[in-house]
Amino acid sequence: MGSRKERNNSVKKKNKGNPLGPKTTKLKPHATTNNKNTQIEAQPIEKLQPSAQLNLFLDKFQSANHLKLSSLELDSLTDKCIVDMSTDQDVESLGKRVKAAFGPSWKEELCDKRLLEGKVDPGSPAVLIISTSALRSIELLRGFRSLTKECHAVKLFSKHMKVDEQVSLLKDRVNIASGTPNRIKKLIDIEALGLSRLSMIVLDVHPDVKGYSLLTLPQVSDEFWDLYKTYFHQRLLQESLRLSLYGPLKSDNEFKGKKKRPNE
Repeated sequence: MGSRKERNNSVKKKNKGNPLGPKTTKLKPHATTNNKNTQIEAQPIEKLQPSAQLNLFLDKFQSANHLKLSSLELDSLTDKCIVDMSTDQDVESLGKRVKAAFGPSWKEELCDKRLLEGKVDPGSPAVLIISTSALRSIELLRGFRSLTKECHAVKLFSKHMKVDEQVSLLKDRVNIASGTPNRIKKLIDIEALGLSRLSMIVLDVHPDVKGYSLLTLPQVSDEFWDLYKTYFHQRLLQESLRLSLYGPLKSDNEFKGKKKRPNE
C-alpha cells in the first residue's frame, strides 16, 4: 500500500499542472446574451412590419383560392388595414392592444351595452375574433374581460352551443364576438350576425402542437377562406375593415404549414 507520504506524493504528481485540484475540470464559459445565436434562441419571433404581414396574408389568400389579385386590388390594400399584434404572446394584454387600436372612441365602441335604435344594430360586433376551436376562442376572450363586464362577449362556435341559442344572444347589442369560421359564416348567412359595425377582425394564427394554424389547418382553413372571401375581402378593399394577425410570424412557413414528406 505504501506510506502516507508516498501516497500524497503520488497524488501531487497526478494533479501537477491542474490548479483546480483533483477530479475537477475546467468548465467552458456559458453563452451570454451578447452571443448572436443565443439572441436568436431567446427571441425567436421575427418582427414583421405591417406591410410584410399584409403581403404574407395576401399571398396565402391567393394561393389557397387559386386566384391572382389585380393590380388595382393590390393598390387598394395598404398596411393601414393591418393592426400590428404579430409579436404579442400575452392573451391578457390582447384587450389593451385592441382598445388602443380604437383610440378615443374605444369605450363607446367596446364597452357600452346600450342598444341605440338607428345607431347601433343588434348582433353586430365591432371586433370579431376568429380561431380554430371553441377552446381557443374562449381562451382569447380572457384578454377582453376588462372590456366586457357591462356588455358580455358572444361565443360563436358549435361546441355545446346551439344556433338558436346564439341567435337569441345576437338580438342584443354585441361589441365583441369570438368563434370559429364555420359557425360565424352560418350566423351571417341567416342574418343573425351583422357586419354593420364590424371594424376589426382578429385572426388567431398561433400554431397548434402540430404546427397548424387558422390559415393552414385542413378543413378549418378552407372554412376560413370561404368566410373571408364571401364577407370580408371587399370590406378590406373598401378600407372599412382592418385585420390583425395575432400570433408569431416567424417566416412564411407559418402560412405554408407542414410540408409533406416525399412518400406521403
